[in-house]
Amino acid sequence: MENSSFGINSPLTLETFFIPPGGKYPIFLFGLAVYLFGMSCNLTLISLIILKKNLHKPMYFILISLPVNDLIGITAMLPKVLSNIVTETREVSYPLCVLQAFLLHMCAGGILFVLAAMAFDRYIAICMPLRYSSVMTPRIVALIIFLVWSSDFVCILSLFSLQSGLPRCRSVILSVFCDNQSLLKLTCGNLILSNIIGLFITVFIQVLSMSIQAYSYFKILVACLSRKQSDAKAKAVNTCVAQVVILVMFEIAGTFTVLSHRFQNISPDLQKVMGMLMFILPPLINPIVYGLYTSEIRRTFLSVFKSRISS
Repeated sequence: MENSSFGINSPLTLETFFIPPGGKYPIFLFGLAVYLFGMSCNLTLISLIILKKNLHKPMYFILISLPVNDLIGITAMLPKVLSNIVTETREVSYPLCVLQAFLLHMCAGGILFVLAAMAFDRYIAICMPLRYSSVMTPRIVALIIFLVWSSDFVCILSLFSLQSGLPRCRSVILSVFCDNQSLLKLTCGNLILSNIIGLFITVFIQVLSMSIQAYSYFKILVACLSRKQSDAKAKAVNTCVAQVVILVMFEIAGTFTVLSHRFQNISPDLQKVMGMLMFILPPLINPIVYGLYTSEIRRTFLSVFKSRISS
């Protein structure tokens, strides 16, 4: 196995969960319910922003990238895992494995870029309220959205291009899903340069996103503390709470995922579950967090919900 060479058409083998007898279909149905709930929540948020004119504002046009990103992540992750469980299949084609890994990394990088863009929007709205409409024009908003997705795409494409020229001499993915690190472990070339560049790209995305958010929220905090109106402070802080909560949850899930692979005494099944949580939890929680902390979205949803019940 170690000395063989594998082509692009050679299938890969994924690891599986330990599933007790009779547990296959309950796990599948639970996973399906989670997927459908995540899809419905994010599609509802997207629909509200698109269809309701009161939400046609720069903040919400930037926000729409978040549920889109969440849909990419949960769709790239969960259906394939559930399909493998119910069909008891372990094989996956190499191109499909690369596509899944690429989309999952796009999702992970995308949430950081989107939150940075949203933090910048809140910085302009709270610290420069009189200039907000002149700064956040439709053209600038479109440019921000373009930069979010193009930057994410270029970074992840650069990450995956590192393995394109390396020969494969293994065929077992040590996880229930595909990611870049698992694909790199299939190669038999020198990975030192790839690991260094990959680490640089990862750190670059984190540092760029966190720097923009830290600067924006620091300036927002200073602006809030300098204002005397308590209602203005509360409104300003409330618009940022949802973004901070989402960022903290994502970083905690990501940290636990990384740490779970660094300790040998952690159950392999627990490592697999924690790896999946990075892409399953945000689509479930993000729309709810925004529904709770963003009064305009909450009011719009409730008015639509009430009108549907009464009709």
